[in-house]
Amino acid sequence: QVQLVESGGGLVQAGGSLRLSCAASGRTFSTYDMGWFRQAPGKEREFVGDITGSAGGTYYADSVKGRFTISRDNAKNTVYLQMNSLKPEDTAVYYCRARLKLWSRNYDYWGQGTQVTVSS
Repeated sequence: QVQLVESGGGLVQAGGSLRLSCAASGRTFSTYDMGWFRQAPGKEREFVGDITGSAGGTYYADSVKGRFTISRDNAKNTVYLQMNSLKPEDTAVYYCRARLKLWSRNYDYWGQGTQVTVSS
């Protein structure tokens, strides 16, 4: 099992940048695929992007492609979400998810979330 703690959220003006971090416990961090999700008030949680554990391949939602970048440092058990050119519609609680794939099953673990507010 892994525990996740997000940080780095805050208030930023439109066009600004923020970097979120998600620190994971445990000694097998590199075996987890790490994802970022967000949930705006009154909306369902949506996928932002993810990064694989081994090769570090990334995949992004169309709404953030070209503006957000996910990276990871396996030595520090941390995944990052660099957010540039922020828009008011990026306002949401951002969650980190760790996914372990075992025998065709997915085991997901979530952090508590960090608030990002983008003012216009």
